[in-house]
Amino acid sequence: MLYVITGPPGAGKSSYIQAHAKASDIVIDLDLMALAMAGPGADHHDHSEVLLRVVHRARFAAIREAEQHLDTTDVYLIQTLPSAKQRAQFKRLKARIVTVDPGRDIVMQRIEDMRQPGMKAVATKWYKAQRGQSQSAMAQRSWRW
Repeated sequence: MLYVITGPPGAGKSSYIQAHAKASDIVIDLDLMALAMAGPGADHHDHSEVLLRVVHRARFAAIREAEQHLDTTDVYLIQTLPSAKQRAQFKRLKARIVTVDPGRDIVMQRIEDMRQPGMKAVATKWYKAQRGQSQSAMAQRSWRW
């Protein structure tokens, strides 16, 4: 089964996966991949353009390969703001979409406390995009992490 974990930056998507995935599952998390590919002492969320380019290519390859094993392995994919094309692909794959959103105020405070200021713009974009979606598209809300 493919679980697509979506939500704004700082919502708790990685924490959701930590609470639900098993050791035998596959987790595709851009931040964890970047951290694994970065040098010692790298920031958990502030990555260089070159590192992100390498990580994005590795992520796309990991997604393509993981899709081949959905009948035997659970795959957790963090996708902050899926495009219409990605949502259609997830539907074809019978993915379960899990939206993690503790609320705009909490998200903005977490970004203020723990993330780069540019993430506020990403969170604002995420919340604007949600206005256009029906509540049925948001399969699950998170609890306060």
